Amino acid sequence: MARTQPELHEQRLRAVRAWSAFVEQGDSAASVVRPEILRSWERSGVAVTPEVTEAPLADESDTRSFWRGSPLQVAVQRIEHELRSTAEDGDLVVAVTDADTRILWTYGGRVMRRKAETVNFVPGGRWDEASVGTNALALASMAGQPSMVFSAEHYAPMVHSWVCWAAPVLDPVTGRQLGVIDLSTTWDRSHPIGLATARMMARLIETAMPHTDPSRPSPPEPVTEEAGLTLTLLGAAEARLDGARLLLTRRQTEILALLALHREGLSSEQLHALLYGDKSVTLSTLKAEVSHLRAAVGGRLASRPYRLTLPVRTDVERVLELLRTGQVAAAVEAYGGDLLPGTNSPALAELGEYVAVAVREALLADPRPGAVLRYTSLAPYDTEVVEVALRAMGDAAHPARALLRARLAAARG
Repeated sequence: MARTQPELHEQRLRAVRAWSAFVEQGDSAASVVRPEILRSWERSGVAVTPEVTEAPLADESDTRSFWRGSPLQVAVQRIEHELRSTAEDGDLVVAVTDADTRILWTYGGRVMRRKAETVNFVPGGRWDEASVGTNALALASMAGQPSMVFSAEHYAPMVHSWVCWAAPVLDPVTGRQLGVIDLSTTWDRSHPIGLATARMMARLIETAMPHTDPSRPSPPEPVTEEAGLTLTLLGAAEARLDGARLLLTRRQTEILALLALHREGLSSEQLHALLYGDKSVTLSTLKAEVSHLRAAVGGRLASRPYRLTLPVRTDVERVLELLRTGQVAAAVEAYGGDLLPGTNSPALAELGEYVAVAVREALLADPRPGAVLRYTSLAPYDTEVVEVALRAMGDAAHPARALLRARLAAARG
């Protein structure tokens, strides 16, 4: 859950007080900062002064030569659109470094681009601990695990207005650490899923990495029935990407459902209205959720407008198409129940009601016993549909008659 602005202000104030106490008195900060931050401050104090105003720059031609044609460059080029969209959605600056925490590539959102340039958070900038002190890139690189540094947890005041999340990027074949990816923005835009988003973006880069000799053509990937996104929304919700199940939060599933059902795309304002209605939820919260979802679907989620860029199938569209073509029994068979029961999205709640009424009305108009029997397992107390089916059967013998009568008796208590 996103923290409120007063909570973020209080967190920043505590960080500033701890940093001031450390710089002025040393050990007095031990009880008020995370142990990894304190240890980093202690190392930083030996190597650099707090007055540093920008990161040192490595040789430009050497940085360019290292980057050109490297596995990291190949991977970033393959997913560059997704990285740029993440930066723009969250007003972040995104950076990819080498194993020595030298920045190789960056892209910035509107606010952060200029801030990044003023402190040399640019290609060639050295963001190791010895160069600029405590920061998320250096901690993630040294520890080999995701790291967050908030506001005055940075050793250098030049980035006290930032919050940064970084995660290591590994060679998918050897497991060797190639560098880190970092997401940075202003401290007042801090969000709990920032670290998870950095981790997911690192995995996205790793999956885009060349696994074989790039000079040799790769065999074409087989196209299967499972290719793309398959979304089950009626009854038990499930999302599968290329056959593999996605582990999503309830809110991410709702966002995915809305995008799947609006293939033409939605602006951030439209998506906000469909998802939250009149609830007082900020656009930045929505953008953070979308950024995390983008990583979960392998980057195949465009911005401006938000739009899925892969084949999509949903059970909702399948049921409605079967009803449109008069295939009532097949539609009932494909109908799994209420659409995302308990959803807080007004648009999805309205669509769920529409689908449920459409199925029910189709059965009332064409009450085939087998389809009605299937329907009563999902709506056991809808006695009218059962009564209509029994009347339509008349005196004709039918194996479903006894089951339908039993359903009717049970529903009436």
